[in-house]
Amino acid sequence: MTDHEHAKCRELLGSLSDYVDGTLGEQLCQEIERHMRECQNCRVVVDTLRKTIHLYHQTAEPADLPNSVRQRLYRTLNLDEFSR
Repeated sequence: MTDHEHAKCRELLGSLSDYVDGTLGEQLCQEIERHMRECQNCRVVVDTLRKTIHLYHQTAEPADLPNSVRQRLYRTLNLDEFSR
């Protein structure tokens, strides 16, 4: 893989979650799909992301975390505004 191809992968990586969720604009979706036709690594990443989301939805149960644990987790992830 060339440096140019790596740069394209990195450029599109930030949009993959929105792509999988179906919330990405049409033009960027087409660009990602065009790139994935040529890039097996990105196809694997998207496929893995889709499978992970599917498995999460199939098996996830609401977490019943103690409030102190939740606050520490949010603080560690720099998500303090969500802990309130």
